[in-house]
Amino acid sequence: MSHDAIAFFLTRYGLTMQDLNTLLGEALAAGGDYADLYFEYCRTNSLNLEERLIKAANRSVAQGVGVRVIVGDKTGYAYTDDLTPDSIRQAARTAACIARTTNRAVEPVAVATRANVHDLYPPDTPVGEVPIEQKIGLLRAIDERCYAADRRIQKVQVSLADEWKVVMVATSDGVLAGDIQPLARIAVMCIADQDGELRAGRAGGGGRRGFDMFAEGDLAPEALAREAVRLAVLQFDAVEAPAGPMEVVLGPGWPGILLHEAIGHGLEADFNRKKTSAFSELIGQRVANEACTIVDDGTLPGRRGSLNMDDEGHPTSCTVLIEKGILRGYINDYLNAKLLGVPRTGNGRRESYRHIPMPRMTNTYMLAGTETPEDIIRSVKRGLYAVQFGGGQVDITSGKFVFSASEAYLIEDGQITAPVKDATLIGHGPEALTKVTAVGCDLALDLGVGTCGKDGQSVPVGVGLPTIKISEMTVGGTQR
Repeated sequence: MSHDAIAFFLTRYGLTMQDLNTLLGEALAAGGDYADLYFEYCRTNSLNLEERLIKAANRSVAQGVGVRVIVGDKTGYAYTDDLTPDSIRQAARTAACIARTTNRAVEPVAVATRANVHDLYPPDTPVGEVPIEQKIGLLRAIDERCYAADRRIQKVQVSLADEWKVVMVATSDGVLAGDIQPLARIAVMCIADQDGELRAGRAGGGGRRGFDMFAEGDLAPEALAREAVRLAVLQFDAVEAPAGPMEVVLGPGWPGILLHEAIGHGLEADFNRKKTSAFSELIGQRVANEACTIVDDGTLPGRRGSLNMDDEGHPTSCTVLIEKGILRGYINDYLNAKLLGVPRTGNGRRESYRHIPMPRMTNTYMLAGTETPEDIIRSVKRGLYAVQFGGGQVDITSGKFVFSASEAYLIEDGQITAPVKDATLIGHGPEALTKVTAVGCDLALDLGVGTCGKDGQSVPVGVGLPTIKISEMTVGGTQR
């Protein structure tokens, strides 16, 4: 796949290996320590069905190259959507000027093709190549099942988005690497009406696989429709959420988003290098209960957050962040690994060729423990069982977070009882990890819906969690 991606750019745009060498030399002409070229071609498609009609169908293509020059901890960056040597040369000179230290003669940099370490995307037919009639059939199947599932369903929206991205990275370290990255996601939203009270339910998922992933399991039409409808009508029976400190049990899978936001961002190397994270200078120290081992793993086949290589051309990896409660390391990119004097983890990611790379998560999750979820629930006298989350906010520096639970239940005397509405979880990331008192054996990853934002950039990610119990967390609600 690496060779296919490289051949795509060299053939399509008439570039040569000598062009790449010369352009890297231009980028280093002002005295840079390091330079790279990031080439991208991305073809995207989307379909939206609403009110039983296809309301929108879009197709777009984006292409370009970003040139980065690094001098010490300073970065110069420029990009162009014209993939001709002259335009790329101008971008290289611009980036070099931004990071300028001193002029020197332009010397070509010799690059050599490097094969990918991973092959994580199954050789399926990309979703973008499936006939549009087949895609529309999928959306209609979900739509029909939603309306048929419950008479209270009044509105359904279904969307399908896919992209086929080809990337190539040439570095002044002499690396030339490429990748072809498929990605697709389906989303379902339905609104239920009961005596004028409206409630919404959502479901969806996807990954780096072909169209067949929507034919079975949790991503099949009947499963997606059933879940969206269930979450909508469930809320009609919900009681007001309790308020105050209490035991909280997080369910498996998507609740890992709390782990991603409250802890994961704080373990990105740029925040720790600048000492703005609550986890700064804590390597080797205990930051969580010994039952907690947390990893960031970009090597899981077919997952939304997985990549054969990061956006700097470095292979992704499985990085242990916290091992049995001890902080072992951070996720990093080229620049932060160099400045911190640690090995790269393959987490240099960017939204597109218009953006500089930075340390970003891939698939972040806690490893399974030994306890059964049933035993964990039985151990709670009074608490909250949070199964799905909506929005949330976290302060990287302080570690404080607030999350809204879109599906949660009361736990009373070791039993899951009534669903609750409008519950929020309020806490402190590092402190919450120290209060984990039970870790279940039921690790699950999310279905492929995660998108992470940082500094104005969005990238696809994955999260995961087994059932866990936190001995005390503040729940925001109305009941006392």
